[in-house]
Amino acid sequence: MKRSEINTAIAEASLAFSRHHWHLPPEPRWDVTGFGLGDFDRYGLVLVNLAELPQYCEKLMYARGNQRTPNHTHKSKQEDIICRVGTLAMQLFPSNEQERFSQEGTVRVLRNGVEQEYPAGSIIYLKAGERVTLRRGVYHEFWPLGDYAIIGEVSTYNDDATDNFFANAEVGRFEAVEEDVPPMYRLVSDQ
Repeated sequence: MKRSEINTAIAEASLAFSRHHWHLPPEPRWDVTGFGLGDFDRYGLVLVNLAELPQYCEKLMYARGNQRTPNHTHKSKQEDIICRVGTLAMQLFPSNEQERFSQEGTVRVLRNGVEQEYPAGSIIYLKAGERVTLRRGVYHEFWPLGDYAIIGEVSTYNDDATDNFFANAEVGRFEAVEEDVPPMYRLVSDQ
């Protein structure tokens, strides 16, 4: 992914956050990813790490319309995904006994604090203010309906380097950056 694309994505997300009165820390820790798929318009996400502590993590995310976060799970992290602005679609799948992606069975989540069970592959829709609590091992893919969505995440300890397991083995959490222009901000993945 080109640094110029990353800079543009950060500027776009910053504008959306500002428009909706989300104030960022003085030195935000940005994370911009296309998941190594080479098509940021289709598979991409802009994240800001707001809190990174051993006990919990908080992120604010921005996704453009038609931008998907590929199907993945976490073996250590439990998370709440909160739709802050817009409408967020999320498709849910269980893990099998080998802790791998499965298209069979059911998924149990807390939706707005109420235990819900869904058949594998179900799509749920979160309006602004609604949340879903994903336990370890629940595979999930999400995307905004409309022009964009602002998404919150509150989770147990977050380790993006080792605790993202994608249903498609070709997907990666971080990707190489082509330095075609100077960076606006240092990314979480920058060395």
